[in-house]
Amino acid sequence: MRVPTADPLAPVTPSAAPAGGPIGERADPDGWKSVVVAVRTALPEHRYTQDELTELIGDLCLAPGADRTVLRRLHGAAGVRTRHLALPLDRYAALGDFGETNAAWMAAGLELGERALTCALEAAVLSPSEVDLLVCTSITGIAAPSLDARLASRMGMRPDVKRIPVFGLGCVAGAAGLARLHDYLLGHQGEVAVLLSVELCSLTLQQRDDSPANLVAGALFGDGAAAVVAHAARADDHRSGRPAVVATRSLLYPDTEHLLGWTIGAGGFRPVVDAAIPDVVGARIGPDLRDFLAAQGLTPDDIGTWICHPGGPRILTAVAHALDLPDGALDSAHRALAVSGNMSSASVLRILEDVTTNTPLPPGSWGLMMAMGPGFCVEFVLLRW
Repeated sequence: MRVPTADPLAPVTPSAAPAGGPIGERADPDGWKSVVVAVRTALPEHRYTQDELTELIGDLCLAPGADRTVLRRLHGAAGVRTRHLALPLDRYAALGDFGETNAAWMAAGLELGERALTCALEAAVLSPSEVDLLVCTSITGIAAPSLDARLASRMGMRPDVKRIPVFGLGCVAGAAGLARLHDYLLGHQGEVAVLLSVELCSLTLQQRDDSPANLVAGALFGDGAAAVVAHAARADDHRSGRPAVVATRSLLYPDTEHLLGWTIGAGGFRPVVDAAIPDVVGARIGPDLRDFLAAQGLTPDDIGTWICHPGGPRILTAVAHALDLPDGALDSAHRALAVSGNMSSASVLRILEDVTTNTPLPPGSWGLMMAMGPGFCVEFVLLRW
């Protein structure tokens, strides 16, 4: 798809766009930005309260008759009220080995992914055939052909669509994926790039595993998918009213690989969640984010909208303290955690959708998206309306 260089923010309809081909005239990348045209989230229909899930997870993870005091305390302190699950509650106990859970991930993931993509493209007034790059991220299942290949075919994307399936970034992939769309679009100003996140965390819950990491994951994580549509625009064009990516930074901290991730075995993805994560976030996020903003001539006080991955109450508290944020700065993250839990990489995209559709912001407003993931790593994405 080719965005006209005379008006790069004008909506492009299927009838007006050519079916691919070489990119048009390019400008200096420093004279361009990437614009988020649309963000849409798709959630499973199966929605449950935290109390309902607490007892289910107790049945699945604890030995019969085991004391549930710690489990209930974890669930009560998680900051979660409701979550959406890929399957009905009564299906989880019947799941057997990793093959069965991964097959469930594939079936539900394709449905949710298609729904998120369709809604985002419709909001952007684009057809699937106009997508030039599809980045697809998930850390809750695996497939070859990957989800993006299967979705590209069934949705009618062009045979020459470029695809990048991503596994391993985990919760950071929503912010990192948007950053990588930005990198791509600076060199492909006439194209449309799409990020799809599909995270079905409930299908990674380990049965008969009462480890702290498994119980913490069971208290926090929910299921969902989100899609972002973006294209390039000239840096001096401020007519869209949509958020534009101004700058990004990726940080990978040495000797922290043990803090977060999976141990992969016959039972599937066994969670690794170290209790030291909030301490690392508290110690590193402040200096690193201030340094990133300073490179753009900004400070945290200049940021009016914070889009922070809702990793959990302790993570959010650590971020707020490290940056000395005012009360309420991370309310969007706390709300997302309460209504849908931690949806891994899809969570920050859902918050971005809420901000862009429900909170009109004046031109020139600054926003900051951040997320953390296995590595241990963080991603910063500076946005401006």
